Order: sequence, then C-alpha cells, then structure tokens
Amino acid sequence: MAEKYPIMQGSEPFYAEGNHVGILVSHGFTGSPQSMRPLCEAYAGVGYTVCGPLLKGHGTHYEDMAQTTYQDWIHSIEVGYQWLQERCDTIFVTGLSMGGTLSLHMAEKYPEVRGIIPINAAVVLPAMESMRHITNVQFLDGIGSDIKKPGVTELAYEKTPVRSINEILNLVEEVRKQLFKITCQTLILVSDEDHVVPPYNSQIIAEGIQTTEKEICRLENSYHVATLDNDQELIINKTLAFIKKVLSEV
Repeated sequence: MAEKYPIMQGSEPFYAEGNHVGILVSHGFTGSPQSMRPLCEAYAGVGYTVCGPLLKGHGTHYEDMAQTTYQDWIHSIEVGYQWLQERCDTIFVTGLSMGGTLSLHMAEKYPEVRGIIPINAAVVLPAMESMRHITNVQFLDGIGSDIKKPGVTELAYEKTPVRSINEILNLVEEVRKQLFKITCQTLILVSDEDHVVPPYNSQIIAEGIQTTEKEICRLENSYHVATLDNDQELIINKTLAFIKKVLSEV
C-alpha cells in the first residue's frame, strides 16, 4: 500500500556510491533518515558506499505509518541491503533505536554482514509493553527528539500509532530471540541517559550475541537520538575506527 502523504522535506533517503565497502544506515521508529544524515555524509565523505533507506510508513505522516507492519520495515532495510550488494563486496550495518534493532536482524539473517553498530538499539521495551492493549485511541503522543543538545530537533512524527507500537514490540521480541545467531564483530553504542530505550538493552544484546569480538561504548553526553546529540562526532569517529579495524583483519 503506497503512502498517502508526500515525503517531508529533510526525510529523503540517502544514497552515495563510493568504493566496494558498503554501509547500510537505518533510522528509528517514527523517525526518518534526517536523524542519520550526519553519519551517512561522514561515511560517504571518506569514500564508502552508503545507503540510508526511508522505512515504509515513515517520513510522511503518522497515518501512513499506522498502515504498515514490522515486516514492511524489514523489507525496506533489505531493499537497501540489496542495493549495496550490487555495488559492494563488504557490508556493515548501523542504525539508531529500532534501526539498531534492524541492524541486529540483518546480522541474524545475513551471516555475511561483516560488522554491525547498533546505537541505542531496542530488544526490550517495557514502557511500550504497557501500551500494547490500548483500544480506546488510535494515536499517542510522539516519542521523537529525545536530545540533550539545545536547539536540535529530530524530524519525527508528533503522534505514534498504537498499531505501530504492537508492531515494534513484535519486532524486538523476534530479534531478541535470535540474538544467538549473530557472529559478526559488533560495536554497541549506548547513551547513559535515554528516555525512550532503557540503556540496559545494550547488556542484553552483548550477552545474547555469539561473537567474541564485541565492545560496548558509552555515550555520556547524549540522550536517545545520540546521532544528532552532543556525542555525534564521537559516534562517527568510533564507527569509522571500528570499520577500519575490521577491514584490516581481512
């Protein structure tokens, strides 16, 4: 089902053709590629091929999102992966929030993924669990722009569809159960203070994945949308160093 509303300015997907190393970059739940654009531009700037897809139902209007399922969001990220596969022989995956959850999914499904960088990724969402059975309203308040840095706004929906809350809960449960399948090198980035995804998710991920090559990096000066927050440069530098290290081990 096609979106009824046009893409919001700034929410467009990101594509950049570079060398044979690809980076798949996913935004989060109710968000858009705007939250990941600084990372995409930094990766492209050093020569990588970058794809930052717009997940179905996102970047337009929350009524569009209400018509989508978590399988639609997986399909969106897999289309981006296929675009990179046509151009690259090595692929890394990173994402914020639900985008981090999707990066975990990609490593579970595609063992050829060389490395993943989940950022404030979710595999348990207890606050949302309490909303699972809401039936008297269709939309709740938005969850975007949890940012410590003054004057910075995430381009995210001002409302959250209740139906979509059920979808993300189904997604995180499925991904959590399959964490043991992840064997690629993993850099887990987590904010000390996050008002959307509890920081202890990072520990669940680290303990659940099978790879011995894993690191947790704490983000001490950012809230949930860390990619637009005070630790943005740290995230970019840590990511690039991680990718360089993994590539050097070929």
